Amino acid sequence: MVRRPVAWIVAVVLFAEALGIAAVNWFLGVVVDRQDMSLAGLDPDMMSVSSKIGGVVFGLYFALCGLVALLVALRDRAPAGLGRVLLISAAVVHGLLGAFAWGLLGPAEFLFMVVMLGLIVLLLMTYDRPQQPAGPADAVPGGGAGGSTGGPGGTDDGRAGDGSPVTPPAAPTAR
Repeated sequence: MVRRPVAWIVAVVLFAEALGIAAVNWFLGVVVDRQDMSLAGLDPDMMSVSSKIGGVVFGLYFALCGLVALLVALRDRAPAGLGRVLLISAAVVHGLLGAFAWGLLGPAEFLFMVVMLGLIVLLLMTYDRPQQPAGPADAVPGGGAGGSTGGPGGTDDGRAGDGSPVTPPAAPTAR
């Protein structure tokens, strides 16, 4: 199956990205703290602490998104509820970061963000619909070929042996 490798790759890259983002922001906080310079009158200690806190929060966000992707890979099921929202938000964040990366950092960083955006969207799209059974589309659950009349797979009222209707109900009409 193609789904599992995509989920594993997304999980690993998101975990690596979480560590990288947290480490870079922590390093920037240490640099600001050691330089003891202010930017437009801002307190250097506050800038240092806010950089570290922002790095930890953003790193935890990517780690949580990586955990959702890991659970998708392990369970081989689509993410639901909050997990799906987290992966969609991670795709949006990568799209926005890619737009900024093109102008500020260069094409290599832009390409990384676009590839991550594509992988997250691919993960979400491969699990979009449930798998259909491999049997023919017109197969009847009771084994009969239509409205049965009391045979081995049906009942006298046109239902299969398990109680489900053999033929679909009539469509409602407007009055």
